[in-house]
Amino acid sequence: MRKIYLISLIFLVLESCTNEPENFNETNLAAPAERGCASYDVLQDQIIKDPGLAERMEKIEAITRRIQSDERAYRKLADGTYVIPVQVNVLYGITAENVSQEKIVSQIDVLNEDFGATNSDYNTTPSIFQDVRSPNTSIKFELAGITRKATTKSSWRTNDDMKKSSKGGIDPTNPATTLNIWVCDLGKSLLGYAQFPGGSLSTDGVVIHYQSFGRNFTDNYSNFNKGRTATHEIGHYFNLRHIWGDQTCGNDQVNDTPVHNTSNSGCPAYPHLSTCTGQPVEMTMNYMDYTYDQCMYIFSTGQKTRMLATFASGGGRNSLAQP
Repeated sequence: MRKIYLISLIFLVLESCTNEPENFNETNLAAPAERGCASYDVLQDQIIKDPGLAERMEKIEAITRRIQSDERAYRKLADGTYVIPVQVNVLYGITAENVSQEKIVSQIDVLNEDFGATNSDYNTTPSIFQDVRSPNTSIKFELAGITRKATTKSSWRTNDDMKKSSKGGIDPTNPATTLNIWVCDLGKSLLGYAQFPGGSLSTDGVVIHYQSFGRNFTDNYSNFNKGRTATHEIGHYFNLRHIWGDQTCGNDQVNDTPVHNTSNSGCPAYPHLSTCTGQPVEMTMNYMDYTYDQCMYIFSTGQKTRMLATFASGGGRNSLAQP
């Protein structure tokens, strides 16, 4: 089994995906050429600011490894479906940023399709990966509420200000038992970011750029218009890593995903080959890669196990599983 200990993350500080100032006046019209996810970068910053975070996350990893290696624990854990309440927090400075309820509902629909493997493109999975794709993650999402707030900020950064009313944002609603999603303008290159299990409840949740939120609306980015940014970021929220392990031939802590050289963008032609040790064909259609929305459409069974492990006692999302 490939292993890497989270305590080593303290020494791997990457540059932030975005360097936009807190307020800038340029209207965000052009779609980014590549997917921008700052979850890993935000994690590095949080580890530096909170020395105990790495230890807490390593305890979560130990629980995850136990469940990954214990089929009985997995069967017990996956026995039912977990329904996750979702609170959507909308921050808007212009009308387009004040996303409609229709758009919010469409995003919840996408999440239930993608996590339930009922998405129409699931059946286009190449034969080499059909035996390892997850048929259903046993995770469902239900809209719990919507909070809206007007703001004078033209964009937000990865410093979590959008999650704090004291900074002009919106405080999370019941973060121990509710998945909070903040929808706002993240600037010109960043689509979203998430907080991994183990972090502070005061900043827990997922942030999505309003133009990559929801499905098939005219103001969506053209290549990120199917709601898969939220699928990707919520994967992080449930402890999934990028499929390339955030380094060349890195480790995503999942045994049934092939090792990738690095992230893939656009819509790679199949088969896209890796030069890393192991299965040479990369799983570019996995939600945890960086491909366009229309070209990502599966989780693996190992990723499902890893996500469900967060519901175990001490797994980081156990409070979400409580009645």
